[in-house]
Amino acid sequence: MNKLTLKDLDLRGKRVLMRVDFNVPLDGGRVTDDMRIKSAVPSIRHVIDNGGRLVLMSHLGRPKGKRVPDMSLLPCVAVLKQLLGQDVRFVDDCIGPEVQAAVNSLGDGEVLLLENLRYHGDETANNPEFARQLAAFGDVFVNDAFGTVHRAHASTHGVTAFIDRCAAGFLVMKEMEYLDVALENPERPFIAILGGAKISGKIDVISNLLPKVDKLIVGGGMAFTFFKAMGYEIGNSLLEMDKLELAGELLSIGREKIVLPVDCLVSDVFDFPTRRIGPLNTVAVDAIPVTGIGLDIGPETLRIIENLLTAARTIVWNGPMGVFEIDETAGGTFAVAEIMARATTRGAVTIVGGGDSAAAIAKAGAASAVSHVSTGGGASLEFLEGKTLPGVDALSDKPVAASS
Repeated sequence: MNKLTLKDLDLRGKRVLMRVDFNVPLDGGRVTDDMRIKSAVPSIRHVIDNGGRLVLMSHLGRPKGKRVPDMSLLPCVAVLKQLLGQDVRFVDDCIGPEVQAAVNSLGDGEVLLLENLRYHGDETANNPEFARQLAAFGDVFVNDAFGTVHRAHASTHGVTAFIDRCAAGFLVMKEMEYLDVALENPERPFIAILGGAKISGKIDVISNLLPKVDKLIVGGGMAFTFFKAMGYEIGNSLLEMDKLELAGELLSIGREKIVLPVDCLVSDVFDFPTRRIGPLNTVAVDAIPVTGIGLDIGPETLRIIENLLTAARTIVWNGPMGVFEIDETAGGTFAVAEIMARATTRGAVTIVGGGDSAAAIAKAGAASAVSHVSTGGGASLEFLEGKTLPGVDALSDKPVAASS
């Protein structure tokens, strides 16, 4: 990534406008999971320790341009104070004279958190005037919100038009380095594991990864559309009829690389909202009964996955292997998490691509046992698709070294 980074900036006495991702879950005005706040601390700490005057901005939830008290960033202040061991100021808006006064009053090493950016619809609309008002609070800009870099919003993209030096924070640097190494210079064998409900959500990922990987393991609900394309009976399993032709084409293109499940757990009864599920049976994927619903990968499939991952040197995983939200059908996903952890101890680079995968590996208790768990589901997915990330692309390029 040939972009300016936080380490490249002279910070002392400078107003540092930093985009962070404090989109955290709240319950009764209390932060219930502070992982995203903790992820920003290294960049925040660096600015404080180097005498910067730090102005933090973030969104929380989807207030859609309205002031929604339950989506205020105020509860984040107490968490941040405890993590930093110092005072953190808060202002009840993100633009306007009151905010400007609060920014002007900051001393070296002090921190101010602005109120939810998405209380203003101009944030997601990337309104240039709104971006200009935000930019007025910073001499330099740092983007450390990887979870939002796939969005061209005012605080991630628009502000860069009004500030000369725009840099990546440590979290964004870490995310990009891991994903870039995996896709551009992986140690081989390089294996990708893709799960989730639908092929339609992973078409571009599959197309982008097939030429790069040595094997591409498919699991989750989308596997059944592949099985249907192969002529198998899939019962009442998840199916995208309009993607059958595409599934067949992908199988033809990737016939030497795509690895599909060989067995699965099925039930005749499944009601996700009520978590009601009937007795589960393990069957071969070409023997699913007409009333069966495939809900997880089976033990023989797990043996195949473990054999493949034992030799792997780079592994990227995006998407659960089954309905991991329900204990009875979470076994395949949790087992893959454990296999990933063991591969890590053998020296493989193991990357979990955010979203449901990150939630699954956290639920499995293996998040700390892999090389990297992405904080940005949508951003990591779009990177795996080969797309440009607007929030990264807009950052300042590093100056080209003069030739001697």
